[in-house]
Amino acid sequence: MEYKIEGSPLPVLICTLNAGESMITERGSMSWMSPNMKMETTSNGGVGRALGRMFAGEALFQNRYTAQGGKGLIAFASSFPGTIMDFDITPESSVIVQKSGFLAAESTVDLSVFFQKKIGAGFFGGEGFIMQKLSGNGKAFIEIDGHTVEYNLGPGESMIVDTGYLAAMSDTCSLDIVTVPGMKNMLFGGEGIFNTVVKGPGKIILQTLPINSVAASLRPYLPAGK
Repeated sequence: MEYKIEGSPLPVLICTLNAGESMITERGSMSWMSPNMKMETTSNGGVGRALGRMFAGEALFQNRYTAQGGKGLIAFASSFPGTIMDFDITPESSVIVQKSGFLAAESTVDLSVFFQKKIGAGFFGGEGFIMQKLSGNGKAFIEIDGHTVEYNLGPGESMIVDTGYLAAMSDTCSLDIVTVPGMKNMLFGGEGIFNTVVKGPGKIILQTLPINSVAASLRPYLPAGK
């Protein structure tokens, strides 16, 4: 497979597949393709995996696109201003991504739901609790909302992140939830009650324009529902 990422701030991933090569994507992600690309809707791992993806905010089924009779072309456009990032997934290097961040991958990459083990993260983590795990072997592509900032955390190092700003992290990182210190800070600080703490070792990828923050900023200016 060959690919290129074009455009800013609304990028598109354009892939050229050899005959027999396949890619998987979520429903509705395909933007354009050559006529020899065959689409197949699949649970991609059985009912259990499908239900797990639904719980993570994705569709029950995925689409598999396969080039037939020669090279095929398929494109996946970003759904929000930002960046498309590529990852080399290997059995030794899995990646955890934000809910709804997955765009497309080679069919040899496995997409599954990722749960935090700590109960605090489960109840209060929001986007940081239910994430997606990309494992297996092959190229994978995710969407980043806004600009991308990366940090490499060493063992014992951590970063406090507001909910929604964590786009992806190495599977060696862990998450926890902490309360904002001080009652006055909680009530009047405007930053909410809880923060996400990401701990190393591993890489974290942050995004500057989470779509949930954009929606919250626009809400006061939208007409009230009747």
